[in-house]
Amino acid sequence: MFRPLSRMGQQLSSEECAQVLKQEPRGVLSLLGDDGYPYGLPMNFLYLPEEGKILFHSGKKGHKLDAIARHDKVSFCVMDKGYQKDGHWSWNIRSVIVFGRIRVVEDWQQDTMMALCRKYTDDPDYIEKEFRNFSAATLALELDIEHICGKPVNES
Repeated sequence: MFRPLSRMGQQLSSEECAQVLKQEPRGVLSLLGDDGYPYGLPMNFLYLPEEGKILFHSGKKGHKLDAIARHDKVSFCVMDKGYQKDGHWSWNIRSVIVFGRIRVVEDWQQDTMMALCRKYTDDPDYIEKEFRNFSAATLALELDIEHICGKPVNES
């Protein structure tokens, strides 16, 4: 169902893909938007490898939720920070693309959303304030992973 990489020798291992998904703070979620146009937006996320899922948070209305209601198949692309070799202008990065189906989680658990918050800050006062002020206006989105692939990219 999913295409193999055209250069299989460059494919990142499962462990390398997991490392990128665990370490990086955001990626681009791509949906089928209005009138069939692609709609990609940067998203914070939490990778849950044991469950084969990626968790996002969202407001309760907007283009993203309209697109998900129409078509639940998505892709999510994450790139690491990369590095430059000495004396070279080009960047070397690792890119991971996740394919799957996304859904709104009606009964999201506070501890799961807390784990998402802790990925970005360990300040308990800030997290508590965010929950107090925004939890009623927030929903969770859960991406059930069907396929992951990754590869190194050199800009040169």
